[in-house]
Amino acid sequence: MIIAGETSGDQHGARLVAAMRKIDDNLAFFGIGGPSMKKEGVEIVVDAARLSVVGITEAFSRMPWILGGLSAIKRAVAEKRPGLVILIDFPDFNLHMARYVKRFSIPVLYYISPQVWAWRSGRIKKIRKYVDHMAVILPFEKAFYERHGVPVTFVGHPLLDHPSGEPHEPHPVTTEEGKKVIGLLPGSRHQEIGRNLPVMLAAATHVNRKMSGITYIVSVAPGIDTEKVLEYIRPYREVMDVDISKEHIESVLDQCIMAIAASGTVTLETAIHGVPMVIVYHVSPVSYMLGRALIRVEHIGLANIIAKERIVPELIQKDATPANIARAVIHVLENTEFLEETRKKLRMVRDQLGGAGASSKTAGIAYSMIQKQD
Repeated sequence: MIIAGETSGDQHGARLVAAMRKIDDNLAFFGIGGPSMKKEGVEIVVDAARLSVVGITEAFSRMPWILGGLSAIKRAVAEKRPGLVILIDFPDFNLHMARYVKRFSIPVLYYISPQVWAWRSGRIKKIRKYVDHMAVILPFEKAFYERHGVPVTFVGHPLLDHPSGEPHEPHPVTTEEGKKVIGLLPGSRHQEIGRNLPVMLAAATHVNRKMSGITYIVSVAPGIDTEKVLEYIRPYREVMDVDISKEHIESVLDQCIMAIAASGTVTLETAIHGVPMVIVYHVSPVSYMLGRALIRVEHIGLANIIAKERIVPELIQKDATPANIARAVIHVLENTEFLEETRKKLRMVRDQLGGAGASSKTAGIAYSMIQKQD
């Protein structure tokens, strides 16, 4: 069984399934995921899109779906009795499931750690009790779990599993008309897009008042209704050059000199591509206050966390205004030396992520755990 509750987890899960089938093509998978895992032949018991939320208070609106998903996947575990459970990120749901499957003595592999090192560190007790092995993707996580007595392997970051097999080396490009391209990356959930995209588009109009020759591409994540995104964009098309792309994020980033990105996995993907960015973070006021009380790290962007310095700007909650975002964008674009220094630091972050092969390394761990059950 494999559970991935978000778009990025669905994609990482699909790559992991493919890697495991290279070891043994007789393996069968079921669980919670999205279109990527389904395409790899995973029997989807619950569609992950029904469960995905951002923020603490936002989860309440999805509670009926979340509870229904828990009931459905628990029934599937009891009926199928899988030889291994693989949990991908999605911590509150997945730690609950880790506890549940232990009653059946099923081994649990957790791939892509909850950010217990950043907030709610008390969850480490559940992980130590219910998880048999952690496959972690950030360089500092291995030492963290070793300190807490949890079996752990650093497998590298799955975002480096580029189709070419080599880390991507970005280069700034312009359109045929000579325009610079800025990516707008509002998130992979409708809630996120509703909070972030209007602010990003408004920021773009501020940039255009100060600078000319810029075009914008809004990246639309898998599973997002394109028409809903277009509703946000249409009013702006009269005053600036803006379009959408449903291509993979790599294809979008290939075109960008910089990006405005919602906090999340996409910011690290942008960093790996060496694309300077402004990170924007928006949740409900109550979620923000609760999170602020619990978070124990200085930065929210993974690139900044890994670098242990503010490589790229972070504009959080009330500071994430169109004017502030535009000011940060213009500062980057008008300072060539700063732009190149940012790219250099982002390459250093990428170099710390362990190279390609996370999916195949994790597949090897998973398969060895299955064999131990035979």
